[in-house]
Amino acid sequence: MCRNIKTLFNFAPPATEEEIEAAALQYVRKISGFNKPSKANEEAFNRAVYEIQLISKNLLDALETKAEPRNREIEIERARIRSAKRFGISE
Repeated sequence: MCRNIKTLFNFAPPATEEEIEAAALQYVRKISGFNKPSKANEEAFNRAVYEIQLISKNLLDALETKAEPRNREIEIERARIRSAKRFGISE
């Protein structure tokens, strides 16, 4: 899995359209190998991002959980701590 794609389910407030689009873009970049497609591939690339964004939104809307929504600030701090442990970076 691409490390730049973040979990978007079960947050308060819910994931924004921009977050879903960013995840779709990262996914298409990863599987296509293009950071920015050529003009010849641009339409297919952009269509894939759009379609994956729609599918992702549908998935997030359909998922259910009884767990309490996660707090974004707490999750960001946890990620910082994991990164510091992994890479030995002191804060």
